[in-house]
Formats: sequence, C-alpha cells, structure tokens
Amino acid sequence: MSELFHIISDGSCDLPVELAKEKNITVVPFYVSFDNEHYLKENVDIGIREFYQQMVDRKGVYPKSSMPSTQDYVEAFQTWAEKGIPVICICITTKFSGSMQSAVNAREIVLESNGQAKITVIDSTINTVLQGQYVLEAAKMRDSGMGYEETVARLQEIKSTGRIFFTVGDMEYLQHGGRIGKVASVAGSVLGIRPVITLRQGEIFPSGIGRGRRNTTEKALKLLLEYLAEGGKKVDNYSIAVGYGFDREEGVAFRDHAMEVLREKGYMVKEMLLLQIGATIGVHTGPYPLGFGVIEKGIPV
Repeated sequence: MSELFHIISDGSCDLPVELAKEKNITVVPFYVSFDNEHYLKENVDIGIREFYQQMVDRKGVYPKSSMPSTQDYVEAFQTWAEKGIPVICICITTKFSGSMQSAVNAREIVLESNGQAKITVIDSTINTVLQGQYVLEAAKMRDSGMGYEETVARLQEIKSTGRIFFTVGDMEYLQHGGRIGKVASVAGSVLGIRPVITLRQGEIFPSGIGRGRRNTTEKALKLLLEYLAEGGKKVDNYSIAVGYGFDREEGVAFRDHAMEVLREKGYMVKEMLLLQIGATIGVHTGPYPLGFGVIEKGIPV
C-alpha cells in the first residue's frame, strides 16, 4: 500500500532512531554544542547517551542547543514533494524555539519550485517526550487509514490535552538558563529543595516544590493522577509516557512504580512508554530530568 502522507518532526520529539524508522517518521535534528563554536547534529554526530555522559563528566560546562535550519527542512520536504506525497510536519512549541519558523520558511521555498506540494506545519505547543507521543499518534492515525485533512484536524484537537509533569536533579541548569532566580537556586541547593514543573499549551508553570528526589517524583505522579481524574475519560484514551535523562534504571523503576500506583487507583494501564529526554530540553534541565508526558490519543478507544 502506498503511503497516504508522510510525517516529519524536529528533533525535540526525542523518538529513538530505531522507533522513528520503524514508524516511517522523518526527524530533522536539533544541534548541540559544548563550546559555543562546534555544533553537532543530535543522534547523527552525537548520541543522547554521549550527550548526557559529557554533562556528567564535565561539571560546570553548560551545553547549548540550536534549532534546525531552513535548509535542513527544505531537504526533508523536497524528498516527499518530489514523490507527490503530502507531508505533516510537527514542531516544538514556538514559545521555546524558532524551529517552526524554519519549517514555515522551508515550506514556502519548496512551494515556489513545486506548487503541487502539500505541506502542513503544526505548532505542537509541546516538546520533548510528549511531542514524541504526539508524533506517534499522528503515525497511528496515518497507518489506520485516516485521511490527511482528518489527521491534521484531529492533531489540532488533541494537542491542548498534552501535559508534562516533571522534576530535575538540581536547580543548577535551570538557574544557568535563566529559568529561575539565583536566590531560589541557592536556597534550593542549601535546603535540598527541587521544583515540580508542569508544561501545558507551550508554557511551563511551577507546580510545587519538594525536598529530595522521592518527594518531587511522587508530586509529579500526584499531578498525573489529578489530571486523569479531571479528564473523566478511560485511561486507555490517553498515551502516557515516562521521560528520563541520563539514568535509565531510575526511569524504569519510576515507570514500574507509576504503573503499580495507577492500577491501585483503578486505572488499568496496559502500557507506559519509556523514552529518553534528548538534548533540546536536557540542556535546560541538566542530566537528571524525570517525569510524565500525557496526551489524548488520536484514535479514541
């Protein structure tokens, strides 16, 4: 069967290379640099594990990320435009990056030379693992036979349901990136206090503080439970994932614990994705982010 349409996402989606390939998703990478001079393509020139290893080994060095260029998107779009296959391109929230503008510019360039090309660029209003879940829902809709316009419409409907509830290992990277004040960071370091953060509709909001890792991760789990209760839908209608940074073992243990708690509360969760948070967000959180992504599925159960 020929492909109905093709799905492209920027590298903020944090999908493993093998999974993106399996689901026939093209990922346009972000860049990362440890010296502000040499920028490496994520998952091409530098793997995620290597990125985090460098963060852990080079304490006090703060990497930076850079968005895909317009040319990066032109090359991705042209491949499919030449085949006459429509494209849906899903980008990180515009409040965090100019990646979508690069994609919009590239769309105009491709259309100038190929007026028949069909390219829709979507501001996901989300990022990282949650964006990956959203992209996977797009692939599921495509693979179920849902049409192009119907898929675009459904993607626009569900993106506002996306939430991230997470915490970090310490406040160092949030402070360095200007995400919190210096006084709060110093107080947090002295008292062992860490923030719990919610992302919704493209913006981050403080959702509490806690002392110690166990306390803050439990608060993130509580926020997930509250969100599911407010939604009032069967848990099967949501895609839920755990996102982790450097420490995969911690991610696995947290995922297993969360599934056990959800089942105790009556949410018979069949699966919970485990995905590694990539460099796009890792440069801001440091090597130890941990939390949940949750979004309504594209095809209701």
